[in-house]
Amino acid sequence: MSQVRGIPTALAPVALAALLLSACASTTTAPAPPIATGPTVPPPVSHVPPPPSTRPTTAVSFSSLNGWADEDHLAALSAFRAGCGVAKDVAMARVCGLAKSTVIQDREGARAFLEANFRIEPVGDEGLLTAYFAPQYEARMSRNAEFTVPVRGLPADLVVLDLGAFEPSFVGKKITGHVEGPTFTPYPARAEIEAVPTDKPLAWMRPEELFFLQIQGSGVLVLPDGRRVRAVFAGTNGRPFVGIANAMRDKGLLPDNNTSGDAIRTWLAEHRGPEADAIMQLNPRYVFFRTLPDDGKEPVGSAGVPLPPGRAIAIDPSRHGMGELYWIDAAAPKLAGAFPAYRRLAVTLDTGGAIKGDVRADLYMGTGTAAGAEAGRVRHALRLYRLVPQ
Repeated sequence: MSQVRGIPTALAPVALAALLLSACASTTTAPAPPIATGPTVPPPVSHVPPPPSTRPTTAVSFSSLNGWADEDHLAALSAFRAGCGVAKDVAMARVCGLAKSTVIQDREGARAFLEANFRIEPVGDEGLLTAYFAPQYEARMSRNAEFTVPVRGLPADLVVLDLGAFEPSFVGKKITGHVEGPTFTPYPARAEIEAVPTDKPLAWMRPEELFFLQIQGSGVLVLPDGRRVRAVFAGTNGRPFVGIANAMRDKGLLPDNNTSGDAIRTWLAEHRGPEADAIMQLNPRYVFFRTLPDDGKEPVGSAGVPLPPGRAIAIDPSRHGMGELYWIDAAAPKLAGAFPAYRRLAVTLDTGGAIKGDVRADLYMGTGTAAGAEAGRVRHALRLYRLVPQ
């Protein structure tokens, strides 16, 4: 979602192209943001669904899906109508148009429509479901003893290069960095960025809350005078996302069954300072923001569509298209206090830096404290089913 910027004229385009192409074998494409959930409206994710020969051919019946009879099919159809317009697949676009033009006012009618216009195909083996939310945090417009870290805007020297402009075989591959003399180098990691003061902070936050805002990708900042400002994703430093839960567990800082978001945030707050900073800096990825007035609406995902709480998932865009419909069957929670199972239809409307692979999804829970408490406890074994247009 980051904007591609130009290269300083001091670098000859031919020399830069040669440098990039010679290095591409060892360069990792900058992953998408962890949960691009901010209300920015980026261009739709470019995705060409895999050819039919690579898709599973074994269909299953709707009645065999765990929880299908108990689903709120009307709510699911409403979410599909709201998001299916971004679908690139011709057959999906056809069903999308039919769904929007058909008058359906009850669950039974919605279920009949879904069963008549789709078939079910299982996706891969067992995977993982997690969840995310749009947080609300206190902020200040000046630094004090508690609000010590700046919310940073996108740096002027950060450059995102699309390698496809230099070599057609690299279309869609991007790298993030900055220019140092005659060399294009990776952008600094979290620790180095935080060590350099900024003279133009967007706001000031508590360290652990900014860290979680960066993980979620967007949120609302509440100022002492009651004003609400939306912080939306503007770009990243291009470094890979590294979760800190496993490291905290391995170091004995948290028990194995309580690495929830609440538990991590509480520990960081209680150890605020060098100790907590060292843990957060294990994740080299750094997210930059821009601010907008808060309109009170749900944030917009990578597909450019507002995210319906409980009905939108972030997926790996190299494996799945935007605006598609999936049945998630997630049980066997790995964290204490978790809801036992999530079984429902959801629309693919977002991406995330940690969301990689066929059977990997991140469920959007909504805005605020309650949504955050639930999202932080979702780590469930996942079975995923694609609804394919008839």
